[in-house]
Amino acid sequence: MNGFVLVSIKLLIGFLALIMIINISGKGNLAPSSASDQVQNYVLGGIIGGVIYNNNIKIMDYVGILCIWCVLVLSLKWIKKHNIKIKQLVDGKALIIIDNGKINIENCKKVGLSAHDVSFKLRTNNVYSVRDVKRAVVEQNGQLIIIHPGEKNPKFPLITDGHLQTDILELLGKDEKWLIEEIKKQGLNKYSDIFLGEYVDSKLILEPYHSLD
Repeated sequence: MNGFVLVSIKLLIGFLALIMIINISGKGNLAPSSASDQVQNYVLGGIIGGVIYNNNIKIMDYVGILCIWCVLVLSLKWIKKHNIKIKQLVDGKALIIIDNGKINIENCKKVGLSAHDVSFKLRTNNVYSVRDVKRAVVEQNGQLIIIHPGEKNPKFPLITDGHLQTDILELLGKDEKWLIEEIKKQGLNKYSDIFLGEYVDSKLILEPYHSLD
């Protein structure tokens, strides 16, 4: 087969595979919100780019590699959705690195930020002293959210994808007994019934997977 034709076929297969994987795994991969999403995109691009110009790799082998990668991506997505601990282990979680003008050094270490990194991130947000920060949070994708004195703290979800965020519950000063009672008041029985749960203005707002009507 002509080399140019072979490269063209592989490029077309890669393009179709990319569209298929993005549609199956979710459009969120177009704007990665976690480290694992970014790695998936990098590896997929590496597979396609590395195979296109390698004439020793046959088309069927190429398709097989893409299928294996698709299975791995979907398997990891399913595992993260059903096991919050693995999700936090793979993707990490939002951590407070500055609270009321005081740096949380342990959390800085957990997200791999040095004093220089923290100072640099603050300067890029036009903040020149930690004393001018009410709260700074590093999201799971590495983005720094800064809350200035007088501003409201960001509200993090209490329940996501049927799983309780225990650290958020602790920040609210509540316990599971209180939460379960509140859930039952709204006609639900367990966390797995809830797609998203938020605590806003001293009220628990729940979005169940299925309508209660």
